Amino acid sequence: MGNSSTWFVVYTKFKFFTRIQRLLQLQKKPSRRYKPSDFSDMAKVTDMKEEEEEEKQEVHDDCEGDWVVLQRAVKRLHFGSWEEKEKAAEEIKRVCGGDLKRRKSVAELGVIPPLVAMVGEEVVARQRLAVQTLLELAIGSYTNKGLMVEAGILSKLPEKVDALGESSRHELAQLVLSISSLANSQFPFTSTKILPFVLSILESDSTVDTKELCLGTLYNLSTMLDTAGSLVTNGVVDTLLRMSSLKETSEKALATLGNLVVTLVGKKDLENNPMVPESLIEILTWEERPKCQELSAYILMILGHQSSMQRMKMAKAGIVPVLLEVALLGSPLAQKRALRLLQWFKDERQVRMGAHSGPQTGRLSIGSPVNHEEAYEGKKLMKKMVKQSLYKNLETITRRANGADDDPNSKLKLLVISSSSKSLPY
Repeated sequence: MGNSSTWFVVYTKFKFFTRIQRLLQLQKKPSRRYKPSDFSDMAKVTDMKEEEEEEKQEVHDDCEGDWVVLQRAVKRLHFGSWEEKEKAAEEIKRVCGGDLKRRKSVAELGVIPPLVAMVGEEVVARQRLAVQTLLELAIGSYTNKGLMVEAGILSKLPEKVDALGESSRHELAQLVLSISSLANSQFPFTSTKILPFVLSILESDSTVDTKELCLGTLYNLSTMLDTAGSLVTNGVVDTLLRMSSLKETSEKALATLGNLVVTLVGKKDLENNPMVPESLIEILTWEERPKCQELSAYILMILGHQSSMQRMKMAKAGIVPVLLEVALLGSPLAQKRALRLLQWFKDERQVRMGAHSGPQTGRLSIGSPVNHEEAYEGKKLMKKMVKQSLYKNLETITRRANGADDDPNSKLKLLVISSSSKSLPY
């Protein structure tokens, strides 16, 4: 007892003299004079450092704890019962959330094949859990997506989606969209297994958000020229044209058609489709959708390029008045494309009227008629279209000019607009 009390006295004196020595050392520094408040600030700094160290230790402990959880989850996912596998998938989804390094590390432990196998299960809750976990693992990792394809995820996709709930469709569509990004990589990717699922979604009564995910998948596939054949063979063009007629899904559908129309098979299928060019001309009238107008004009440009037959179909469908309206009121890009198309129709008219209009210029469009009867009919048709386009154009501009009768400037506005419209060569 005596020895312990002696040790305590010695230790107390040691601490006292140590503090006195530190204070003397601080007083020897002339560069700064410490105030009583400085010691409290120093104590605060020390406390903050200790708290930071504690937080770092806690984070380290949490990381170690998460890795232990993942190791156990991987083991249960491979060898556990269905109930254990479900719990393991839930743990993997939770721990890997927001951490790319963990997603890659867990995939290296072989969790993707058993999760893909769970997607093919008939139990809806189990299937959805597996899809959600795969979605988490797919974020930001082409390698993980490739592992999913190698594990056979595309063969697990249901061809008929009517039996699925809307939430299941949406999550599967998200997963398929994520996987379809492999089409832009060097990974050997086949699109034929995805198409039945995507087309089933587009034909179903799914929500617009789910259909847009599928349209995004088709867009990713259409960026590769090698996939154009399989897309056209599976009837994608007809589906995209119907989706483009709906304002909610039109933009993505038109963007995909824009990728297909530059291919030989895609252009041929569009030319032979009964909805072309009427549906595309109708989209040109959507003033509140400038992007759709631009894409529709682009597709019509590709179809009409060096094809007098397609231009004649467009003319009969009434494209000239619509193009005049777009050229005046559309976005800058839509105006540029509309004027380009109008120039082609102008050249076509000059060739058809050439036999009755003096010397020839030597310009001849491919496939244009050269006999007198067809030239005369073409002249009558173009005159009629020019008159119709002018009247329609003037009516449209009059409606939008806010030209009320009591407005003194309204007549001046209409006069300026009318004279500028008549100065056009159409």
